[in-house]
Amino acid sequence: MQHAVRSRAAIRTGLTPVPRPRTPGVTSLIDADALRVLHRAARALLDDLPDLTDRLTALLREQEPAYRAALAKDPTATWQEAHRSLRHSVASLLDPRGARDAARRCSWRIGAARAEQGLPLDALLHAFRLGGSLVWQRLVEETSRAAPEDVRLLVHVAADVWNFVDEHCTLVADAYRQTEWQIGRRRENRARLLAAGLLDGTGRIADLPEAARALGLPEQGRYAVVAVTGGPPARSAAARAAAVPAGSRVHWHAGAEADYGIVLVDAHEGLPDPHEPGAAPPVPVPGLRIGVGSPVDGLADVGEARRLADTALAICPAAGGTVRLADQLPAALVVSSPELGRALADKVLGPLLRLEPADREVLLDTLTTWLDCDGSAQRAGERLYCHRNTVLNRLRRCEQLTGRSLARPADVVEFTLALTARRVLHD
Repeated sequence: MQHAVRSRAAIRTGLTPVPRPRTPGVTSLIDADALRVLHRAARALLDDLPDLTDRLTALLREQEPAYRAALAKDPTATWQEAHRSLRHSVASLLDPRGARDAARRCSWRIGAARAEQGLPLDALLHAFRLGGSLVWQRLVEETSRAAPEDVRLLVHVAADVWNFVDEHCTLVADAYRQTEWQIGRRRENRARLLAAGLLDGTGRIADLPEAARALGLPEQGRYAVVAVTGGPPARSAAARAAAVPAGSRVHWHAGAEADYGIVLVDAHEGLPDPHEPGAAPPVPVPGLRIGVGSPVDGLADVGEARRLADTALAICPAAGGTVRLADQLPAALVVSSPELGRALADKVLGPLLRLEPADREVLLDTLTTWLDCDGSAQRAGERLYCHRNTVLNRLRRCEQLTGRSLARPADVVEFTLALTARRVLHD
């Protein structure tokens, strides 16, 4: 008789002997005899279940590497799992209706448990098919021993046996995939909580190793935080690609008002490190606002890096753009203390701000342009499309109204900070 325990490839084909069609009268008689033979053999299997379990674990050790490792790690637990599964399977042959629910619960628990343990689903399904093949082989062996003339009747219940195996393989796969999905969700939620703790500065030092594993970043390293908001949806790939160059090691966290990228800035030459002179700016996206904080050392200081990124983001124009904090330190001082910034703007620019709107904008625009042109009236005039003398006249009027001199460095600093405060505080 051909050996019933087949290789993995043979088992997967699901070859099932199918009896020839018979007349209804003959079918009833033959099926009754076949069930009698099946039940007799199944009762013998229940009496010899430990030996059947030993044979199955031996097959798993021989044919399935994943189970070989499981058996080496915890042979007792694996043996008991196989024993329970076989007991429910054989009991279902004797009482399909009464044992069905218990067998299904057993298979579901095995699928869920193996997903939690990380055993590959392919190995788990192979084990169930090996178990089904072994049960069929033992049914044939027992019938051949007890009543060889009845072996031919087993073909009439073969379809039911293999349908049972297929049903439980499907059940195990469903349990495995559902548990795997739940595990993924738990990991995502845990990573989200750990990232939020790092960014908020509320994370525990004891959680840093776990956070590093969950985020896929080293605990020690040079990090910058990038804050992204506005434009297209901040969580879109385009927005994130504009903020951090491709190939960077980064973990993104979706915040309430902005997305934050925790970037390992010394892992790639093109990363947006504000202290790197030559760092390539991100590709602009209309309406997208990006704030790049200064680097910090280690995941433990990511909360400070996030605060710096928020400061840089606050400086970004409402129309969009990228601001690196290290390039905008005067503006950062202003937004870090907005009350003082507004007070400075009112004190220095107050007389100008109280002019008629048209007059006010002309003077403020001229003063801003002159400062941007490093104090060159000629270049300021070219940019404003007017004569340099017109620029000088407007500047003199600014001096007269404010009581300050553009020839005095301290007054120039005050003008600069006051104009910056008016611009970044959106007043």
